[in-house]
Amino acid sequence: MSRKVAIVTGASSGIGKQIAKNLYRNGMDVYALSRRVYQMNELDDLGIHTLHLDVTDHDEIDQVVSEIVAETGRIDVLVNNAGFGSFGSVEEVELSEGEYEFKVNVFGVIKMIQAVLPTMRKQKSGRIINMSSMDGKVASLLGSWYVGSKFAIEGMSDAMRLELKPFGIDVVVVEPGAIQSSWKDIASERMLDVSGSGPYANMARQSADFFAFAYKFASTPRRIARMVDRAAISRRPKTRYAGGAGAKPMLLARKVMPDRCLDALTLALTKYAQKVLNKQTAFNR
Repeated sequence: MSRKVAIVTGASSGIGKQIAKNLYRNGMDVYALSRRVYQMNELDDLGIHTLHLDVTDHDEIDQVVSEIVAETGRIDVLVNNAGFGSFGSVEEVELSEGEYEFKVNVFGVIKMIQAVLPTMRKQKSGRIINMSSMDGKVASLLGSWYVGSKFAIEGMSDAMRLELKPFGIDVVVVEPGAIQSSWKDIASERMLDVSGSGPYANMARQSADFFAFAYKFASTPRRIARMVDRAAISRRPKTRYAGGAGAKPMLLARKVMPDRCLDALTLALTKYAQKVLNKQTAFNR
């Protein structure tokens, strides 16, 4: 029997790179896709196929998926990991950046799914794994665009799970918490650039400090890659896998707390993190 074929987007670093490694070690023929192919030499050395892909380029998606199908004749697993985090107040984030957020995090994901579905339907099997976030269930301060894109992925994954079940295709959502990566620094810097002065400056500082505090406890990418392993390999996968620092407690709070209580908890945690961080900074001076 030929090896199962997996595609992983956003595979040049962090979670995506670890997912590609894990799936390869689990015996799959892995195609790791990213705009930053120069960062994937390590994957090449392992025997993982690396290809350039910008998920906002729909023609390139069709071309790359067609090449993979021509080489392998099948696609068993698609991991939609590529993503972008835009933070800042809704009032101050340029609409063009909000559109780009959805172009990457939503339309790029859906286009990848559209590209692989004909092959999966033909073989009557497949596993689509969409990377969401705990922010796909619980809003974070000044994260409207990012949160909105992840809420969209949560809902669309639920709908696709229903429509693709008759074809033997599973749809799984992975909801990470805080994970060690450069994502936090990029998101914080952008948020402070956009909202670090003006009416939302205090919120921006609080949110940036919360990121800095929370990511001290961040889990490793391996934690998420193991969840993706289970989602990809289990005979009957769960519809959702949550893990990483803070994910399970906050998702539980979402289930049991009224909206305004959850709002108060989120703001209280943000202020607490800022207070602790400021004390640590003062102590270290």
